[in-house]
Amino acid sequence: MSDYILEMRGISKEFPGVKALSDVSFKVKKGEIHFLVGENGAGKSTLMKVLSGVYPHGSYSGDIVFEGNVQSFAKISDSVKTGIAIIYQELALFPDLTVYENIFAGNEIKRGSFVDWNHTIMRAKEMLQMVKLDVNPETLIKDLGVGKQQLVEIAKALTKDVKLLILDEPTAALNEDDSENLLELLRELRNQGITCIMISHKLKEVIAIADSATVLRDGQTICTLDASKGEITENAIIKNMVGREIEDIYPKRADKRFGNSILELQNWSAYDPNLGRSVVKNANLHVKQGEIVGIAGLMGSGRTELAQSIFGNPKSYKLQGDLLLDGKKRTFKHPQDAISAGIAYVTEDRKGDGLFLIQDIKSNLVAANLHGIAKRGFINQNEEVKISNAYKQSLNIKTPSVEQLVGKLSGGNQQKVSLGKWLFVGPKLLILDEPTRGIDVGAKFEIYTLMNKLIADGMSIIMISSELGEVLGMSDRIYVMAEGRMTGELSIEEADQEKIMQLATQ
Repeated sequence: MSDYILEMRGISKEFPGVKALSDVSFKVKKGEIHFLVGENGAGKSTLMKVLSGVYPHGSYSGDIVFEGNVQSFAKISDSVKTGIAIIYQELALFPDLTVYENIFAGNEIKRGSFVDWNHTIMRAKEMLQMVKLDVNPETLIKDLGVGKQQLVEIAKALTKDVKLLILDEPTAALNEDDSENLLELLRELRNQGITCIMISHKLKEVIAIADSATVLRDGQTICTLDASKGEITENAIIKNMVGREIEDIYPKRADKRFGNSILELQNWSAYDPNLGRSVVKNANLHVKQGEIVGIAGLMGSGRTELAQSIFGNPKSYKLQGDLLLDGKKRTFKHPQDAISAGIAYVTEDRKGDGLFLIQDIKSNLVAANLHGIAKRGFINQNEEVKISNAYKQSLNIKTPSVEQLVGKLSGGNQQKVSLGKWLFVGPKLLILDEPTRGIDVGAKFEIYTLMNKLIADGMSIIMISSELGEVLGMSDRIYVMAEGRMTGELSIEEADQEKIMQLATQ
C-alpha cells in the first residue's frame, strides 16, 4: 500500500484571461505536515480549492488521488465525506451562535427528528479538550479572540473524522502565543495520524514544523523539499519561491537624513465609549521627516486605536491631549481632515476597511483622491486609466488590466492597490498598519523597497507590525505599547526582540 495519502497529478485550472494552475503535481505522505509555499498568486489556494471540491471535477484537468483512489468531487460535501477538511483564512463561523452550535453546524447530533442538545454539548466539550481549548461550549463565538475561534474551526473539522486537514494561512491574524499554540496542536494531530497541508507565508513556521514543503511559482510546481534531508531552509524556500536569491529581505538605506518633526503627540489619550475604557493612555510620540517609526506590541495593545485616533478619529473616540503637525496644534474631526493635512492610513484589514473588493483596480486606486482626476465636477476617465496604469507599473501590481476586480487579486497585489490608493493622495505622513500581513516574501521585499524610496523622497512613515523582525529590520526608532500605554522608546541600535517583548508585556 502506498505511503502517500494524496497525489495531485497534472492539475491545470484556467479563469478568463488567466491560467492559475499549469500541470501542477505533488504528493503528501500519510501523517505528515506538508506546507504549500509560494508568492501571492502562485496558485496555492486555487489548488486547495480544486482538492476540496470548491472547483468541481470537470472545471479543471488532471487527477486527484486520495488513499489510492481517483476522486471526482462535485461539491465540498463530497470531499468532506472522503475525510478531507479545509479551514480558510476567513473563518466560516456564526458569530452569534455558541461554540457547541458552531462545532456541529451542518453535522447535528440527532435523536429521531430532533437535535440532541445535551449530547451535542457533551461531545463539544470532548472536541474542545482535544484541541486544548478551555472555554465554556455555551460561549458565543463573537466573544472569543481570533486564536480561539481558529481552534473552534479545527474542533469542527475533527468531528467529521478528518484524515487530511488543510489550513489556509491559519496564523495570519494570530499573535505569537496563539500561533505557537496552533503549531503545537498540529504536531499533536500529526502524532495521532492526521495529515495536514498548511499554506503559510511565515517561513519560520515552515522551518519549525514542516516534514516537507512544495513550492509553487506562477501556477507551476517548482520543487518539493524534504526536512529529513535538511532541504527546508529559509534561503532554499525564498530562492525557489521568487526565482532568485534575496540576500537581505530588509533592504538597507545607505543615507539616513532626518528633518524637522512632522508629527508629535503630547499626553494623547483616546477613550472608547462603546468599550467604556481608554484604548490609548497618555501617549507621547514624535516622527521626523524621512523617518520610519515602528510601533510594536501585542494584539490589543492599542496600536491600531492610536493610528485611528490620529487619522481623523473614525471610531469617534473621546480624545485628550495635543496633536502637532509641522509644529502646529491640529484637530481632525474626520478622516478627510487628516487626508487634507497630508496624513494617510493603510488599514490592517485591507478586505474589510481598505478596499472595494467588488470594484476594479482603477476605481480603488483613485478612491481617496477623486478631486485629483475630476474636471468641472466629473471624473476624467482617461486620466483615471492613465494614473492607474502608472501605479500598476510602479508598484508591480500583477494583473492583466486595471479593469480587473480587486477581489480577484492575490493578497499581495491587493496590498499594493491599497498602498497605491493612499500614495495618490500625496501624503507627507503615511501610517502603515500591518503592511505585509498575509503576503509572501517576494511581495514583502517589494513593499520594503517602496517604503525606502518614499522615505528617500521626503515622506515619513509610522509602521505598526506584529512581526518583530520587520519592526527591527525597517525602523529607525521603535515605540512599544502595552494596554494602551507607551511603555518604551528604543533607538534601532539598542533594540532587540528581547527588549521589545519585555516592554510589550509590562
